[in-house]
Amino acid sequence: MSEQANATSHGDILVRQPGEAVSYWQPVPANGQIEVIFAPHLVPMEHPIGFGTQTVPPGGYVREHAHDRNEEVIFVISGKGRAVVEGVNHTMQPGTAFFIGKNRRHMFINEGTEDIHWMWLIVPNGLEDFFRLIGRERQPGEPAPEPFPRPENVLQIERDTVFAAQPADQRQP
Repeated sequence: MSEQANATSHGDILVRQPGEAVSYWQPVPANGQIEVIFAPHLVPMEHPIGFGTQTVPPGGYVREHAHDRNEEVIFVISGKGRAVVEGVNHTMQPGTAFFIGKNRRHMFINEGTEDIHWMWLIVPNGLEDFFRLIGRERQPGEPAPEPFPRPENVLQIERDTVFAAQPADQRQP
């Protein structure tokens, strides 16, 4: 075997079973919960990503925002709602997928009668830090807490993680 063949490196492997991900309750207006399944602090990776799920209950929403240094993918697993991307409404239903490039304003709204659940992927990572800093640790199976406010310094947390500055004309659901 050649010297070059022996020099081939292999990346790490991490397998997550249901209930094994790091999870946080989220404050208003989203409420609900998120799970961080993969991130660089959980498994070494050459190209840093953040990957997980988010669940938003009926009436909850992820307010309009943009990422100035990140690209995002959203894939709807269950439930129904509406996404507003650059001011255009899009149906969110199982199987709907979004690729959202840098500096594209977007929000996700649960207008249905059941939880909406989606997978998120952000490149490079950092969304997991935001969720940790604004959320409350969650244990699998525990009941949802009463809605709680976002931290007073949420705008600084956003800028320190993966969010662009808030637009002066932020759209509402």
